[in-house]
Formats: sequence, C-alpha cells, structure tokens
Amino acid sequence: MSPPVLWTAADAANAVSGQLTDGGWSATGVSIDTRTLQPGDLFVALADRRDGHEFAEAALKAGAAAVLVSKPEAASGPRLVVDDVLAALRALAEAARIRSGAVRVGVTGSVGKTSVKEALAAVFRAAGRAHWSEKSYNNHWGVPLTLARMPSETERAVFEMGMNHAGEIADLVALVRPHVALITKIAPAHLENLGSMEAIADAKAEIFTALADDGVAVIPADDEFAPRLTDAVKRSKAGFLIDFGQARGAAVRVMRYEDGADGGVGELDVMGRRLAFRLKLTGAHQAINAAGVVAAALAAGVDAELAVDALAQLAPASGRGAVFHARLDGDRVLTVIDDSYNANPASMRAAFSALAARRPEAGGRRVAILGEMLELGPRSAAMHAALAEPLAASGAQLVIGVGEGARPLLEALPSTVEAVWFATAPEAESSLHGQLRSGDLVLIKGSNASRVHTLAASLRQSRAPASTKA
Repeated sequence: MSPPVLWTAADAANAVSGQLTDGGWSATGVSIDTRTLQPGDLFVALADRRDGHEFAEAALKAGAAAVLVSKPEAASGPRLVVDDVLAALRALAEAARIRSGAVRVGVTGSVGKTSVKEALAAVFRAAGRAHWSEKSYNNHWGVPLTLARMPSETERAVFEMGMNHAGEIADLVALVRPHVALITKIAPAHLENLGSMEAIADAKAEIFTALADDGVAVIPADDEFAPRLTDAVKRSKAGFLIDFGQARGAAVRVMRYEDGADGGVGELDVMGRRLAFRLKLTGAHQAINAAGVVAAALAAGVDAELAVDALAQLAPASGRGAVFHARLDGDRVLTVIDDSYNANPASMRAAFSALAARRPEAGGRRVAILGEMLELGPRSAAMHAALAEPLAASGAQLVIGVGEGARPLLEALPSTVEAVWFATAPEAESSLHGQLRSGDLVLIKGSNASRVHTLAASLRQSRAPASTKA
C-alpha cells in the first residue's frame, strides 16, 4: 500500500507562497538529506554545513517528488521555487500546524529532554495516531522540519526544543504553539553563552511564552528554580500548572523507587491515585523523568495507567543508557553502558548512579570513560573536579578522561582510583583495548564534541552475545 499523501503540489505552493514548475506531484514526506530521503519525499534544499541546492538534482534522481529551492537552476525536475528556503520550511510547518487538530506538546530542559520526548512519543503511539521529533531535531531547522512532516490526522504530537542562547526557544515555541509545555530540569549547560543558572532557567522558560490559550505548563517540583519557572508560567497564557518529582505536594509524585541493574520499580501518586510502575531504564533519575512524562500525558488527554504501561515497554536508546556486550581479542567480554550522547554535570551524576547500580562480571571492574563537558564557562574546571566524589562513590576503579577539560576531574580523584588521560578520542581508542579486561563494566559519557561516542561505536562493532549472569 502506498504511503498517504502529506502535501499536494498546490497545498505546498499555497503554504509557502512559491512558484511551481510542475503542479502534478504530491509528496508523502519531507526531507533535507539525500542520504535518508525516501521516494516520494519533498526535498528541501536548506543551506547549513553544505548548500542543499548542490544535492537537489541527486534528490530527484533518488525519487524525490519535487525539490523546494530558491535557485531554480539547481535542478531540472519538479521544483517549488521560493525566495528563502528556511522561511518556506517554516511556512510549511505553520500550515501543517493550522490544518491539524493534534494536541501539541513541547519539551525542553537542560537534561533529559530527548529521553522524555521519546518516552512521550511511545505513550502517544500507544494512545492513537502520534507524531514526534526524529532523533534530536530540536533546533531552528529541526523543529520546523518535524512540524512540516506532521500528518493532518495526527492526534498527539511531541516536539523537542533546544537552545544555546536566549531567544531561541521563544522562536521555536512561537512556531509550534503547544497546548502542553514541559521543562525536564534546569542544570548547568550552556553557561558559557548564558552566564548564570538564572539565565538558563529564563531561557528554558521561554517555552511558556507561546502556549495555546489555557494551555498546561509542566515543571519539575524538585528543581531549585521551580519558583522562577512558576513565575514565568504565571506571566504566560497557561491555564493550568502541573508539577512532578519527589517533593511533597507534587501533582505527580514519585512515592518510592528501587533502581536496579536492568531498570527499576516504584509507585507514583498521580493527583491522589496510586499507580505502580516499572522501567527498563537504569538510574534513579529515570523515575523523575517518568513522572514528568505521566504529567504531560495527562495534560494531553492520556490516561495515567496507559502511560505507565507504555513506559514499562520503553528500552534505552543508543547513546542514552543502552547496554550491550562487546568482545575484544583474547575472548575478553565487556559490558558497556553507552550514555555517550552529550553531558553536563547533572547528567554525569545520573550516569554515575547507573554505573553504581550494575555489578561487573567476575574479575571485572567499574570503568568510566569520560569526555570533557563543554560550554560550562569560567567555572568549568571546578565543575569537572566536583564530579570526582560521586564518581569515586560509584565504585569506579579506572577512569579514562578525554579532552583538556577532563583533567581537573582526574586530578581530583582519590589515589585509589586509577586515572588515565588522553587529549583526543582517537588517542584513547588506540590504547583502549589495552586498558580493558574481561568482565569490566564500562560507562561511556561526555559532551558530543569530545567524541567519546566514537569509542562506544568502536566497541559496539565488537558486539558479543549477552551474558547469562545476573
């Protein structure tokens, strides 16, 4: 069966005020990348690291229904010609929002926003026709692309929104106009650009500025900046506020949670209703994330019990706590916790908790491979060093640091913890196999620019059958 039509030529041209060279096409998707383009997609020739116009002809040859361009000479097939491609993508996104009756949820936060977005997407899929951000498409082109891809019959949709500077989320939320806006947590990320934790909280609170009338704001009750976020909600058009966490009186409260090697079990109080819940995700912070998901799902019209059931099926994603076994030469088998997708002090501590919750196999050690955390500003060294205590408390016996910023952390570790430093991820990879031994439990975590994710990918290539031991 053919995929349903997402955009007819006439509808797309009307949405973007563009000129058609051929009005006989219809698109079943929207793409900005010829590497992932599907036959029938409308190819949008964005200019980012490369000018998408360079790939417009290749997109048509790969089966694109048409190309959205500002340079009509870039391709010879069906074209939708506009003055500005990014502005046209935003216009297409706005048209997609207007034509759909979907309940829209926006998610942001310093940590956990992609994990919470993925969890909400799983809940919404269980509840009906759902749409969600792919990967971490949370920036100035990722959000409009996600919105432009939203089918008109969508019932619920979730959009992740990220930022590096003040004003970015305000721009994104004005496009999405969510009915529900969720902040996961305020933590020291992008301090270099924003200057203070208060400024980070204010930048994240921009997600409330374009809430739909009588929308719902969802905030972390345990957060130091919860009062500041509450004030921002009061200045918005929000009709309701739901908080979540462990704090007494939170609307969705984690009453208890027992974290283990392969997830945990606990109990939520959902506005006076007690619900047992189970997660396959490791780390005590996942219980707080789950409470936030249930709160947002409730606000979007999903029953809390259905949400809890959907969360119980959710497995950790690659780079976000996924666990696999790797086989090195000499039949050495390791257990790897791949939490390599980005890092800040709060997410590092959560990762250490996950490391502590699991036990190495016989003869193995807890090992942490940690890339430097970036964009922390002038207190970067102190923030790295402050992680030494919780890292040592996790039981780590070997710590491999990558990047100049990781040095203060290694230097602050007690002498009982072996510490090895490398300037770059390739240097670490060249000696990694010599550092590890059979039975080791290896955590990999760091900012994306530290490239420790390449070490996880290297070990993943040596994937081994799962151990039968507990």
